[in-house]
Amino acid sequence: MPDGKNKAEIGLEILRSAQSELYLIFPYLDAALWGLEFQAGDGVTLSLATDGERLLYDSGYLSERFLRGMSHVDRAYLHVILHCLLRHLSKKQGRESALWDLSCDVAVESILDGLDYPCLGGAPAPVRLNFYGGLRSSLKVLTAEGIYRELQRRKLPEYERAKLQREFFADDHGLWDPQSKQDQERNERQDKKWQSASERTQTGMETILAGKAVGGEAVYEQVKVENRPGVDYRNFLRRFAVPREVLGVDGDGFDYGFYSYGLRLYGNMPLVEPPETREEKRISDFVIAIDTSMSTSGELVRQFLSATYTILASRETFSSKVNIRVMQCDDQLRSDTALHDLKELKAYMEDFHLAGGSATDFRPVFQRVEELQKAGELTGLRGLIYFTDGMGRYPKKRPPYEAAFVMMEDPALAVEIPPWAIRLTLTEPELETAARQAVGTDERDETELLELPEL
Repeated sequence: MPDGKNKAEIGLEILRSAQSELYLIFPYLDAALWGLEFQAGDGVTLSLATDGERLLYDSGYLSERFLRGMSHVDRAYLHVILHCLLRHLSKKQGRESALWDLSCDVAVESILDGLDYPCLGGAPAPVRLNFYGGLRSSLKVLTAEGIYRELQRRKLPEYERAKLQREFFADDHGLWDPQSKQDQERNERQDKKWQSASERTQTGMETILAGKAVGGEAVYEQVKVENRPGVDYRNFLRRFAVPREVLGVDGDGFDYGFYSYGLRLYGNMPLVEPPETREEKRISDFVIAIDTSMSTSGELVRQFLSATYTILASRETFSSKVNIRVMQCDDQLRSDTALHDLKELKAYMEDFHLAGGSATDFRPVFQRVEELQKAGELTGLRGLIYFTDGMGRYPKKRPPYEAAFVMMEDPALAVEIPPWAIRLTLTEPELETAARQAVGTDERDETELLELPEL
């Protein structure tokens, strides 16, 4: 480096070199590579750190990596950029901090290890390849969300988690956690910016720059999952509702002309009165099935039930009298509970316990529903929702009602389901948003986002 430059200037020059070198190899990452403002962070971080708007760097850290080889700098810089591009920063809230940090590092490093370019270093170590292989046995795409759930399920001892943290560490995540209202506003701004950059990257790889994106499949598959259109779970549940008459004035079915004419002609005597009932779609006969096999996370079941309860319990969805069956099944039916009103539904959810833990077979639930229909206990059944990871034995025949299999992001995209089945792939934020919207539109004080006990 030229003489007379201070440490900060040297660090900035190193980063600019990495930025230019990476752009020549990954032109479809142009929006991402120029998405951060460089700022000396000596005393703030001992490596690299970002809040989504700035990249803070430790000059000594960059100089040490540069002396070892420019590929070490390129890799560290691209590691940070991929965190932003995949919006790992904004998704941290509400998750276990250390485990989320590790999951994001593993996700990003798996991408970098899948890119065969000299500027990113040599072949990955066997310990990494073995770890990726174990994850891919249950995850098609190694997203941070999928890895986080898998690590939650494994319940790794502290020393094993520490080994993984050392193996995959590349940057400091301390700026990801908002400490003030200004930090939260900054997070919202940066999330919108990086969502736009992510969409632009996907478009570039699919169209204009598709011919130059060879070798970038590892980036593309994660960006594509990240940009998957959101799902409104609340609206999805409404498809299982049936028209019913409820008490209340039906403004659409009332002719105000005749009403006003009567008042004018006879004083206080209208010719017609407003109808005292209106037709609304409400859920009455309904089946909720839960996959309780070993491959299904108890924490995800808790979130699914909490959100589903809140939506069903909202005034606009729930009939005063219902016939809801909640079934738990792994390779056999473990429980079948009938619920007939909001009070019973709430009591069941508050005292819910997961039963099972074997392999997955969906057929016992459908057989039980068929028995109930023949016995006249589910005469108005419109549909069944089955919360599962999707991997199991499906019925061969299509049932005489809609059947939806609700799965979280991974491995839902890789699971093959029968052509008659409805696949709904959700994220945890989509579940939480649907539940809170149901609370926000409901007038009853007792309806709230239910906190279920640990499973």
